[in-house]
Amino acid sequence: MKDEKLQKALARMGLGSRRQMEEVIKSGRVTVNNGPATIGDRVEPGDEIRVDGRQIKYTAENEKRRRVLAYYKPEGEVCSANDPEGRPTVFERLPKLTHDRWVMVGRLDINSTGLLLFTNDGEMAHRLMHPSSEVTREYAVRVLGEVTPDIARALTSGVMLEDGMAQFEDIKEGGGEGVNKWYHVRLKEGRNREVRRLFESQGLKVSRLLRTRYGTIVLPKELRTGRFLELDKKDINTLTDLVSLRPRHGTGLHGAAKEKQERIKNKPLKARRTDTRSDSRNSSGSAKPKSSGSPASRGSRNTRDRNDKR
Repeated sequence: MKDEKLQKALARMGLGSRRQMEEVIKSGRVTVNNGPATIGDRVEPGDEIRVDGRQIKYTAENEKRRRVLAYYKPEGEVCSANDPEGRPTVFERLPKLTHDRWVMVGRLDINSTGLLLFTNDGEMAHRLMHPSSEVTREYAVRVLGEVTPDIARALTSGVMLEDGMAQFEDIKEGGGEGVNKWYHVRLKEGRNREVRRLFESQGLKVSRLLRTRYGTIVLPKELRTGRFLELDKKDINTLTDLVSLRPRHGTGLHGAAKEKQERIKNKPLKARRTDTRSDSRNSSGSAKPKSSGSPASRGSRNTRDRNDKR
């Protein structure tokens, strides 16, 4: 018997969800060993798989090293591989892969900052994002106005948005002065601009949004904007446990890669500009990060401290 179903293999390699891959197969866009593929075909190393004529490098699930990056997204970067407007994208900062690809876990809009995860395991990414997994996301949010007790109750009880009911699992005050107040919120969905839309439903405007946690991974304190860290075996396995995936042989950092990550933790790299390709864009719209003493920085650390105690 061959190793795994074709649609699962294509999803695992980051080409889309299993359902999307089933549609691609049904439409006749996939071949295996020069013959048309069908739903339920099984594949193994050595099979020639092509999608739209492009050969896909296939590696058995238990042979491919699972990798995960934590990236600190700055303002001004787009969460897509290519942008027709020529804006910088989050993928431009990532290390290049050979016969593999990075799959983004969740999204942040262009004006939001904070933790983004990337993995070379498409199935893992799909499970981490799927609503049925109920993976918790946490944010530090600066709001123009005050969240009264009545508003807090509404936001945690449920609010009807244009795409259905939505709610925060939790909302806590995070300090701030004047009309700008910081709050820390948790939710188990990742709909488009959901955090902003929830606050807007109560007549409040979000002026800054920072994601501080995704699932079991907290934004590392040594990570600066525009930089990434590769996760080691322990952190990766906590993520796979969260979505009921088996650990994979060879996962984690080894040798020089492990030594490099330790050096970065001990001596963090400086934050990067939003766009290093154009000095004019930096002078007019650079998203230079706030100092470490800003409420957002203090808030994210406080959030981590509280969650570590829970």
